[in-house]
Amino acid sequence: MTEAADSGPGKAGVPVSGAPVGPGPAGGLGRTAGTLDAAPGRVGPVPIVNAANALTALRLALVPVFIGLVIASDMVDSGWRMAACLTFAFASMTDLVDGWIARRYALVTSFGKVADPIADKALTGTALVLLSWYDRIPWWITVLILTREFGVTLIRFWVIRYGVIAASRGGKAKTAVQILAIVWYLWPVPAGLVGVGPWILAVAVVVTVLTGLDYVVRALRLRRPGGVAAASGARPERAGGSDG
Repeated sequence: MTEAADSGPGKAGVPVSGAPVGPGPAGGLGRTAGTLDAAPGRVGPVPIVNAANALTALRLALVPVFIGLVIASDMVDSGWRMAACLTFAFASMTDLVDGWIARRYALVTSFGKVADPIADKALTGTALVLLSWYDRIPWWITVLILTREFGVTLIRFWVIRYGVIAASRGGKAKTAVQILAIVWYLWPVPAGLVGVGPWILAVAVVVTVLTGLDYVVRALRLRRPGGVAAASGARPERAGGSDG
């Protein structure tokens, strides 16, 4: 549940056609419109079948598995709840790993840019909806978080021609605290610790709202004349990945 800034590193491309989009390193030409997926120093396009994309696809495939486990547990059976929680936690971890692999080994592809945020929001959104369905968290919190997540995605498309908004530490913190809150409510915690959950959830809501507002501000700055500089200053995540 990670924004491209709740996007990823700009990928180097092999020119196919079109005018340069922007300056590249060392004063050279940057990515041109209509490029093949390719990485610096790589001969030819990046194969769509690679480790990073495989993990993204696995995360998507685990969503229905997670749904089935939660339904089987009815949020009552401890064994099934543990299985659902571990499945969610594992799927969430693949988001960190696939982004790292894509950057480390220059495996960023157009498929990954699209599938990665879809997988993130499908997993997190499904977990929140299920927790609200079983009366574990209030519906208004689920609606608020999902509105923020999808709103940021729409804003990203709104400003995409102006540049990419770099991922922020706040965006990473938002993702981490959301995952922690969901894991807490999925796991059958002892009765004496149940009261901790609302506090974690409250922090998740506050961070989610604040980072969403910050993203809106940075998007507005980016649309101003000369606003491209507003998107710089931090290394973006895997394109299409986490937000700021």
